[in-house]
Amino acid sequence: MIAAGWIYGTISGVPTLRLTQDDAADELLGRDPLALLLGMLFDQQFPMERAFSGPRLLADRMGVDTLTAADVAEADPEQLTAWFQGPPAIHRYPGSMAARAQAVCRLLVERYDGRAEALWTDAPDGATLLKRVGQLPGFGAQKAKIFVALLGKQYGVTPPGWREAAGEYGEEGSRRSVADITGPGSLAEVRQFKQAAKQAAKAAAGS
Repeated sequence: MIAAGWIYGTISGVPTLRLTQDDAADELLGRDPLALLLGMLFDQQFPMERAFSGPRLLADRMGVDTLTAADVAEADPEQLTAWFQGPPAIHRYPGSMAARAQAVCRLLVERYDGRAEALWTDAPDGATLLKRVGQLPGFGAQKAKIFVALLGKQYGVTPPGWREAAGEYGEEGSRRSVADITGPGSLAEVRQFKQAAKQAAKAAAGS
């Protein structure tokens, strides 16, 4: 279910996000659940703010103000790839990411009537939400947890146990992921955390 927190930090009931530091891109993420979901999909081997700006670029190239799963699912694969290629490219690997985005949208059409928000509107608990997100193409265990944390911390989606389902990404006050980005300052902190984690992993691998 969507808890009362959905209206916290919003304008006219729409969550106000600051993930990309681009007003148009953030505005779309705040009002379009599919855009937010695709932004999370694109956040792989690519700068976070550029990944979450991708849905705005895609919408512009498709000539729409709001993305729909049906439009992406039914798009000609070659045309979709061309939209992803740009320039600028929506992702570092435009071809494979276009195919993955289309696969996600086709699953949404098949299981959730094309509504990304249907993943969480009736989720009875965090574990169910995590399971649903984890079944999407391109969403591994870590990405699914981060998305649950993002929904809980910034989108007002707080079913019982959502923090536990999100694991360390759900911790209050953390600076581990995009779920914790609320502006340029927190973006820098999250980036620093990620860099430190990579350095620690390299050091551990070399020891």
